[in-house]
Amino acid sequence: MHQNLKHNLNHFDSNKWEIALSISKIGMWEYNAKTDTIFLSDCSKELIGYLDDDQFGRHSDDWNNLVHPEDRFKYHKDFNDHIIGENPIYINKHRVKCKDGTYKWILDKGQIVERDINGDYIRFIGTHTDITNEVDSETKINNALIIATEQNTKLKNFAHIVTHNLKEHAANFESLLGFYSETNDDKEKDELIGHLNQVANSLNNTIVNLKQIVAVQSKKETDVELLNINEFIEESLKLLDIIIVKSKAKIYNHVCKNLSINYNSAYLESIIQNLLSNAIKYKHPDRDPVITIESFTNDGQICIKISDNGRGIDLDKFGKDVFKLYKTFHTNSNSEGVGLYLIKNQIEAFNGSIDIDSIVDVGTTFTIILPNKKNPT
Repeated sequence: MHQNLKHNLNHFDSNKWEIALSISKIGMWEYNAKTDTIFLSDCSKELIGYLDDDQFGRHSDDWNNLVHPEDRFKYHKDFNDHIIGENPIYINKHRVKCKDGTYKWILDKGQIVERDINGDYIRFIGTHTDITNEVDSETKINNALIIATEQNTKLKNFAHIVTHNLKEHAANFESLLGFYSETNDDKEKDELIGHLNQVANSLNNTIVNLKQIVAVQSKKETDVELLNINEFIEESLKLLDIIIVKSKAKIYNHVCKNLSINYNSAYLESIIQNLLSNAIKYKHPDRDPVITIESFTNDGQICIKISDNGRGIDLDKFGKDVFKLYKTFHTNSNSEGVGLYLIKNQIEAFNGSIDIDSIVDVGTTFTIILPNKKNPT
């Protein structure tokens, strides 16, 4: 009678915990090392769509083989670390492939509950919890944090413009006007008016650059149309004809004549013109510029390469700053450090990328990769 009562109570306790775990949507598993068998509760099977599969869960590797390949190393390591006593409890987060082919994130916890006289483990009991929603929320938060960090960096760039460039222009105006009010010499006043005009033009250029940057960064939706890249390059060459002739530049356009892309026309014009004009502007002092433009396509992406034989950039020294705002690497008086920053933003606005390969005194190659989509995402 006593034994039957004890059995009934144990059975009641077991059912109670199974019911509690089921209500909580927590799966339960047990691994027997001696028999190399595993027990998976109905809730564990249901988490990944195998509730009605009587064959699933009979072998110890049924679950293991569904763990995402990228997560398997840590999955097994965390398990073994508990076995050898490195961690008092086994805890691991991994992705498991469901029966429908999708993946779910599972929080896997467990502990050894029985060992033999030699200290080797026999039984291992644990739980499975679906944490997919939590992981997705965490990913969204992290992505939002990345975006916020990028926006903060951009705000710092604008702060740099306001506190440095605009402040400098204001100081120049103040000084020149002070000198103008102090002198009675008409010739000197004319010279000061000339300097004021120069400062005004410089201020206007700064404001224009600022407006361009704001337009690129703040416009979330940008009009696109089917554009022929080769034709855009030829039009840019016409606009740059004067400086091409003046610098004795040779430009070879090897872009496929029927290569087209869905893009914003103003952006594409800006990208091509800036890169071509830079290749001429930063020509090597001992030779005429030679610029080659090439293209190829791969997996729905368009790649454009613009190579020159100019001065080149020391990427070991300046590589991390190449596309940053107001960063210049040569002594040209007309270098503003805005063009490459704008180009990068205009390319990334359509989920593209730009890379640079450069050797000092040899030349530079810019590689642009653009997804050929109807609309930016």
